[in-house]
Amino acid sequence: MPKPATTLSLSSMIKKFQTYLEYEKNVSPKTYENYTLRLGRFLQHTGDVNVKEITSLDVLDFRQQLTKRKLSKKTINYHIVAIRAFLKFCLKHDIDVISPDKLELGKTPPRVVSFLDESEVELILSMPAQWETKNDLKRLRDEAILLVLYGTGLRVSELISLQRSDIKFNSNQFRVVGKGQKMRSVFFTKRAREKLEEYLGARSDESPHLFINLSNYKWGKWLTRNAVEDIVREYARKAGIDKKVTPHTLRHTFATSLLKKGADIRSVQTLLGHSSITTTQIYTHVDDKFLQQVHKLMDDE
Repeated sequence: MPKPATTLSLSSMIKKFQTYLEYEKNVSPKTYENYTLRLGRFLQHTGDVNVKEITSLDVLDFRQQLTKRKLSKKTINYHIVAIRAFLKFCLKHDIDVISPDKLELGKTPPRVVSFLDESEVELILSMPAQWETKNDLKRLRDEAILLVLYGTGLRVSELISLQRSDIKFNSNQFRVVGKGQKMRSVFFTKRAREKLEEYLGARSDESPHLFINLSNYKWGKWLTRNAVEDIVREYARKAGIDKKVTPHTLRHTFATSLLKKGADIRSVQTLLGHSSITTTQIYTHVDDKFLQQVHKLMDDE
């Protein structure tokens, strides 16, 4: 028979944590959804216990259950991160729970970042002009999307949230609200700015969204994440590129290109909107061909 809920029951404290995430931390809807899902699974596993009674062994049992469900180590770690954040919230409010530091993350393989070389990028950028010969507005929109993603390193969520009023062409930069509701400056390349101006000049609608849906029944509505992913994937396929290409691949390529050209990692961190330099360090890998070119500098001495 389940225990009656108390003010310190896991379910009631998760609800308070959700309120904290939404109104104090002001996290994105996706982050809120992910934390809710993962903590819900933990609640289902442990039952509605008093949060003070949760032990590290309970979390270990939960980790084992997730492993049996064939979840990846990375996904399991995301669940542990959610539990850690929840426990920190409890401690912050003077509730005596186990230390989040006792919950270690499992070791995962090094993250492999996929990026494109310059010739592949240029090939993808040329595809809208080749394939959208009958719909000028769609061609201009798609070219602008590709150029902005590659030239700014924006996340797809940041791209689709842009409003026409956000863009100030005379300053050559604009601001976006990224992860954790942190605002940062984003800068245009000349090509991206020119294409955006051309695209906006071709529009006759009054939709406030920068990138809009052009289908008959959704005309002028904001473009969804899935729609942008489909656009990038389709032009990569038409370009004959076999590797998986997503909007995030263009973000990887933006960061990798900057580092190859001599940008310091701290500047790249700022441009990408990373809160930790550790996250940016995944981009410090470069391909063997580039390393060979760098090493040849030794022969030039």
